[in-house]
Amino acid sequence: MNSRIFLFLATIFSGFALIRIPLADTFLASIEPVTTIIGVLAILLFSLVLIYYGVRNLFSK
Repeated sequence: MNSRIFLFLATIFSGFALIRIPLADTFLASIEPVTTIIGVLAILLFSLVLIYYGVRNLFSK
């Protein structure tokens, strides 16, 4: 199996971690919207890449 797929899955999981990280009572509370946006973009982008690889692999055989 292609090792890139595992890297993409790890990136999707890290995007979920960025969304769920609790920053409420820390000095980093001001960047919480930024981490949420980066997390959502990472999830969307790498999910689309995985779908692309899956469709490409499906029709290449």
